[in-house]
Amino acid sequence: MTSEDSTSTQASISAARRAYQASLELAGVKGTVRAAALQAMARELKARQNDILEANTLDLEASREMAIPELIVEWLKLTPERVQTTVQILQRLGEMPDPIGKVVSASYQADQCQVYCQQIPLGVIALIYEAFPELAAIAAGLCLKSANSLILKGGTEASHSNTVIAEALQSAIDEVGLPVGSLEILPADRGASIRDLVTQDQYINLIIPYGRPSLVQQVVRQSTAPALRSAMGNCYLYWSPTGSLEMARWMILDSHQSEPDPVNAIEKVLIDPNQKPSSLVRLWNSLKEKGFEIRGDADLVADFPELRLAEVVEWNQPYLNKTVAFKVVEDLEAAIAWINRYSSGHADSIATESYQESREFALDVNSASTFINASPRFSRYQNRGDAIFLGMSNQKGYRRGLIGLKTLTTLKHIVQGNGQF
Repeated sequence: MTSEDSTSTQASISAARRAYQASLELAGVKGTVRAAALQAMARELKARQNDILEANTLDLEASREMAIPELIVEWLKLTPERVQTTVQILQRLGEMPDPIGKVVSASYQADQCQVYCQQIPLGVIALIYEAFPELAAIAAGLCLKSANSLILKGGTEASHSNTVIAEALQSAIDEVGLPVGSLEILPADRGASIRDLVTQDQYINLIIPYGRPSLVQQVVRQSTAPALRSAMGNCYLYWSPTGSLEMARWMILDSHQSEPDPVNAIEKVLIDPNQKPSSLVRLWNSLKEKGFEIRGDADLVADFPELRLAEVVEWNQPYLNKTVAFKVVEDLEAAIAWINRYSSGHADSIATESYQESREFALDVNSASTFINASPRFSRYQNRGDAIFLGMSNQKGYRRGLIGLKTLTTLKHIVQGNGQF
């Protein structure tokens, strides 16, 4: 091991230790204090908006010089609206009920004992992400609201933006007096490697990778701590013969309106062999007018030579841009089988007027969420309700689906005896 490697490993260990110690203290911090920290974070981001945007401009200029993929540049690009939305998310989180300490009925009873469950924080969360500078603030808000400490490791492409945002968040945390280590930042340009961080399982309770599939797969593969696999794109729509063209068109277009990242974007459409060619052409032309590229399987390309052929490897990979591939399947059962094999498994849809088809699709598609005649469009911040989300997970188990406050908590079973034995 070189001295540089040793320094990198030590940086991860030190950050994880501080975060672990802070998590023990955060569990006892009152919800009102944590809520005050979130409001202070919102104020700091708002006050430093110009500094954040200037730093982001430096990142964008450097990214173009380094020939960073245009997709990452789009994810990286902050606007006043994106910063303001992040401020609103923190404000809303601060106003929401405290999830910690909530009593939940137990799933079993014990003789002569009172049994109940209490919602508690997981402990230490690590977010490893590329681009998306605002994710640091959103993750910090979700973690502190749920009394977890957070370790952040962003990408080099966003180093200037991440630094200014981290300084704003840390200033707010210091102002309120939260424990040292509540927020730990590992700069991308120095310090820990991904492997160094994700192997600190003695301190870290959950690792969340966010970005392109290659990053997510790397983190999951290297991690010895529990990792929550986030998912993006490669969502499927089955356009039933009973479903209207207008419904299919709206679902596709609206699913791509999630900005800047197309988390639940419909990128693959399965169609019945009896679907009218005229309806297909109308849909394709409509999508092309909105800047979409249309691809097809071998059967469709044979009938419509102007289509670009979707290669075999494309059916289980996200495009993460305005590309939609169409494929002919025999029937609903074949569509469900194909989706279960090739979809990313976090958000798949059906356009149909058949109740039986809708029930079969909802029950048999093995995805975290299914949408029936509804757009799967993802939003981190709803204008109403207590819905703040970091992303989506296609992982089976307790933390499947939307990544929000509940994802960052767990249940403690408490058995209270009556003193008799």
